[in-house]
Amino acid sequence: MAKFEKQDAPIDRRTKRRFDIEQGLRYRLLYGSRIAESGSGRTVNISSSGVCFTTDNFLTTGLPVELSMAWPARLNDVCPIKLVIYGCVVRSDRDRAALSIERYEFRTQGTASAPPYEETGIRLPT
Repeated sequence: MAKFEKQDAPIDRRTKRRFDIEQGLRYRLLYGSRIAESGSGRTVNISSSGVCFTTDNFLTTGLPVELSMAWPARLNDVCPIKLVIYGCVVRSDRDRAALSIERYEFRTQGTASAPPYEETGIRLPT
């Protein structure tokens, strides 16, 4: 008979690479067409299939959620963008939850007003 050795570390069965991106976020639990609950937190890690994040309190498993967070990179190094993620809560405890991503979209957030050319020292051709 073959012997099975007990392993010290649990086996990680995740198939997607996780990135330790810590970013502030807002979440909304959706119940039909209305918002059942909303709150804020921070991402713990993110992959192409899920997000682990801190919460204000326990989130009900199975409910659809909308997460929105400022993305750490800018579009063309100028325009801030936000990542909006839609999915369902797959795991939750008192201050942390995991979301399975069903779809996502990047949205632009506009640019900060630029100072007039005179203030930057740039001269326009006349």
